[in-house]
Parts: sequence; structure tokens; C-alpha cells
Amino acid sequence: MTPRMLYLATADARGHLMRAQLLVQALRAAGAQVEVLTTSDQGQRFLRSFGVQAEVLSRHYAVQFDSQQNMLRRATNRNVAQYLFRPGRMLRDILQLQRRLRNVELVINDSFHPALLYMGMLPGWRRKVVHVYGASLKVALLNNFDGMWPRQFGRLFAWIVERQINAARARIEHDFAYEVDDTVAPVLYRLPTPVALVEALPEQLAVGAAVYLNPHFREPGLADALEAGLDDAGLDRHLVGEGYAGRNGWLGVDPRWASRAARAQLLVSAPGMAALSIARVYQRPIILVVSDQPEQASNAARASQLQLLHRVVTWRGDIADFRRQVSAAARQLSALAPAPDVVSGNQRAQARIDAWANHLLGL
Repeated sequence: MTPRMLYLATADARGHLMRAQLLVQALRAAGAQVEVLTTSDQGQRFLRSFGVQAEVLSRHYAVQFDSQQNMLRRATNRNVAQYLFRPGRMLRDILQLQRRLRNVELVINDSFHPALLYMGMLPGWRRKVVHVYGASLKVALLNNFDGMWPRQFGRLFAWIVERQINAARARIEHDFAYEVDDTVAPVLYRLPTPVALVEALPEQLAVGAAVYLNPHFREPGLADALEAGLDDAGLDRHLVGEGYAGRNGWLGVDPRWASRAARAQLLVSAPGMAALSIARVYQRPIILVVSDQPEQASNAARASQLQLLHRVVTWRGDIADFRRQVSAAARQLSALAPAPDVVSGNQRAQARIDAWANHLLGL
């Protein structure tokens, strides 16, 4: 019998969507039938660029950021409250998901969409729901109200959300440095974040720096300083970022970015799980662009603990300062960069994808 699945990937940034397209294609190649939903028109277009068609569940739920990828906590909490309590929002999505659940055996919630958090704790629905999330994202979610509300409220929120997460059929927690860990299966699986396989490319497409900034980066001064800093370090670059689409030298989306990154002297990106996973799997140095984003701040700290070859740069609105930070980091890392080994990297990437496909098909 053909396995039937529904994959809901939130479009807050692009890590969830990148993981979704990798896993959807792997599951379909293994014979599964997979429907895909996302939460914005931009996310729908991003998935389409990788050959994955998706429908938009609704456009009402989203984490809010400014143009420098600093998380806007109050705006996010206001957005979530309106989504939860306005009848035409979460309730509408639950009714739509209810209809879809009748025709599938498994629903993948990547990551923490409120409608599936709610449905995943109720009899009948919860036996089909699998929550997929980064380890650092879960910590950030449970600590969402720290320092903003009375401590008792924050603890109550964390208790409720953790009960919702734990009530579902299964959880898959991932991290860029995890090994496969099934010690507490079938309720919890720990897997390494999946990574794209590298395609063959002409040698002339190799660059000094492969840059990816998610669509929340839109500040022109940051891009000016980043480009100038890489110039100062003598590195040519491949620049990708939806927030800078249309800017000279930048692409909005590049489905082959991982293939360029695996051959670059170094990477430049915010410390999301996907970028850190590419750096680890393909053993490339990485400059981490840090902002006020709790999940990614945690990831950057973990990169230091694991001695991943990296440097951290912080945008504070000062173009000259950021340019100096980028230039110094690029010089240091390019001097330490090992020669690319795409063959070994692809083997590690394939092992990660296979582990995910096998676990999801097993569920």
C-alpha cells in the first residue's frame, strides 16, 4: 500500500522549507504520496523553485522580524494571539486540516504550527501527527515569555506547549551536530538536520564566499558592509537572499546554493540549522551573522562548543564596524579553510536524508 502523508512546513524563514523539499522528494522517491502545505505565498514560490508544489494553508500565522532579522517579540505574540482567538483563523485552518487528515496516515508539522500543536493533543487526530523541530527552536519556544510577563505565566505557557508537543504520535528533534539516536523511540527520535546533495558544477563556478541570507535580511547598509568586507579580504562571492532580490550581484533564490557552498572557501549566513549543517557536512568554515533571534543565538553558542570552524559577526547598524568584522573574519577563515571534499560530503549528506526517510516511512 502506498504511504500517504501531509507535510506542513511553516515559512517563517527558509530552513523549514529547505528541509521540507529535501524530505518530500526523498519520500516520493521511496514511493510515498506526499501533499505539501505552507504558510505564505513567498514560501510557496520558494518550494516551487525546487520543484515542489505546495498549497498555502493560510497567511495569518507568522513570526515577525525587522529588516535586520531581529525577532519582534511583541508583534509576534500579538500575531499568534490573533491567530489563536479570531474564529476565521486557527479554527478555519483546523477544519481544513481535518478534511485533509481523513485521506492521509501521517501529518508532519515542521515546525510548531499552532493548529497542529492543538490537533496533535486530541484523540483521533493525535495518532497521525508527528512534530519535527530543531532542538534550539523548542527551547526558544518554551522560553518565549521569559522576561516579558510574570514568571508564573511563562511557566504555565511552557507547561501547556510541552504537553501539546509530547501528546502527538511522535517527535523528531534535529540538530546540525546530532547523530541518529533512537534510544527513546517511538515517542522521540533525534536525527541530524538533513542536508542537500551537491551537484556537479564547472570549476569556474567555485567562489571564495558563498553567502545566504534569509528573507528577513533587507537592510541595505548590512549588504553594503558585507560586500565591502569580502572585497577587503580578496574574496569573490556568490550572493543569495530574497530580501536583496534585485540588488546588483544578488539572486533571490538559488536551488544550487548548497553546491556552490560546498566548494567555496567559506560560507556566510545566519546561524540557522540548515547553514550550520552544510558547514559541518561539507566541512566548510562559516561566518555567522548574528542578530536578536533566540534560536539562532543558541545555535551560534553550540557551534562554539563543538569547535566548528567559524567566526561570529554582529550587525549593530554601523557600516564601517561591520565591514571590519567581516573582513577580519573572512581573512582568518580563508587562511584555515581545508580543501573541499565533495565526495565525502555527499556521502554524509545522503546518510542524513536516508535516516529521515526511513524513520518517517517507519512511522
